[in-house]
Amino acid sequence: MSHSLNEIEAMSKRASRGAGLPWGLAEEAAKGTRWLSAFGFPGTEMLAELLELNDQVPPIDVSPVSLSAEIWHAPARRMSPLVAGAALSDCAVRLLERGNITMQNVNLPLLAVPFMGGAALRLGVPVAAQWDGARVATDGKELCVQGEPQALQIKHADRLVFSAPAAMTGKREPVMRAEVREDSWENLSRFAHRTFAPATEVSRLRGAGAGLSDND
Repeated sequence: MSHSLNEIEAMSKRASRGAGLPWGLAEEAAKGTRWLSAFGFPGTEMLAELLELNDQVPPIDVSPVSLSAEIWHAPARRMSPLVAGAALSDCAVRLLERGNITMQNVNLPLLAVPFMGGAALRLGVPVAAQWDGARVATDGKELCVQGEPQALQIKHADRLVFSAPAAMTGKREPVMRAEVREDSWENLSRFAHRTFAPATEVSRLRGAGAGLSDND
């Protein structure tokens, strides 16, 4: 199915919220999914997979234990790329001072990449991320990619290393619409449905026109 980037962002935001993410992080997840989709990556498929993986898992369990540690890791021994990416963006200045930040056991690392854009814009220098067989870099506007699709879309990275400043090599051209697998869109819709308030007797009557009254 072909969807506009606006449709992808709206669905991703509601689905992320339905999966239990705070509104702020849900908004960032949606923007990131749109951003990846705009560069031809299966952002919606990856987000749907992540939401399934972390459904009912407290965000604290897949968040970095300490942002001051030399290597970041999470209590669940696997880290959410959304939480990790948001934390990296908050630590942009520290990234530039240290030169790199390393994270262990990150699921779907490509989902952390959009957060690099905000960090790059604040720092004024490109930021890169690297894991086995893949390297991506962005200055916040353009995206440079190196690696095969299988490596870029890997489901788990033992080590994810962010660095700044970074060289921009392998520019990728953006697209206007994205192809989305039907099953992934349905999964996002299922999560999004959780944000709808359950119907009450009053709302059902109001939505039924005259309700139980008959003025004829």
